[in-house]
Amino acid sequence: MSRGVGGPLVTIAVPSLNQGRFLEQAIESIARQDVPVEIFVADAGSTDGSVDILERWSDRLAGWRSHPDAGQASAINESIAKGSAPYVGWLNSDDLMLPGMLRRLVDALEANPQWPAAYGRVGNVDEDSGRRWPVWVEPFSERRMALRCVISQPGSLIRRSAWETVGGVDESLHMTMDYDLWWRLAKRFGPPGMVDEEVAINRVHGDTKTRRFRRRHYAEAISVVRRHHGRVPLKWWLAQPYAVWYKSIVG
Repeated sequence: MSRGVGGPLVTIAVPSLNQGRFLEQAIESIARQDVPVEIFVADAGSTDGSVDILERWSDRLAGWRSHPDAGQASAINESIAKGSAPYVGWLNSDDLMLPGMLRRLVDALEANPQWPAAYGRVGNVDEDSGRRWPVWVEPFSERRMALRCVISQPGSLIRRSAWETVGGVDESLHMTMDYDLWWRLAKRFGPPGMVDEEVAINRVHGDTKTRRFRRRHYAEAISVVRRHHGRVPLKWWLAQPYAVWYKSIVG
């Protein structure tokens, strides 16, 4: 690689709160990547044994802390700012990188210098049943992004220069900071590029924010679309009863 020689090539932030049953697997999936990577874990004061895991991994982490903070977006910005690598991203502590993910996305970014970010396909895994199905991921277009987020965050990587130019993730958002980030990167630099390979796993379980706070998630997403697209497609209003109310009943 032409960049990152003698130091980390990728900075990964891991925001976490009481995800001890998943945290070690998430860290290990990053540490096993075949590029030099620095990992910063921002734990928001877990009481479930997460700190024991972080202490055990401390010599392989670039940094970690455990105390209450201003939320997930703030923790991500804080951690990435501590790093020095030319490519950055984050992995929520209940998700996983697949082997070779970072190498594949770094290679794609270096081969396509116009891309502000690269992303691949991601698989959902239901923690209870073990059922697997693909996350909806497709090539970027504003028209399609106005209908749904077509980028799955666990399978993404961003140029630090682009990240810093747009100011990282919006700390006023708690559910859709990634959706908003893709819009801002695309508006400033052009569309992120897609790699047509599965690169990460998104865990689906009852404690995810998306499941616990459906109404808030939907409201934030609509606000993001309105802000960046100028209008909210009818699809959002037609789908809202199912996405917010019905799914909250059936799970």
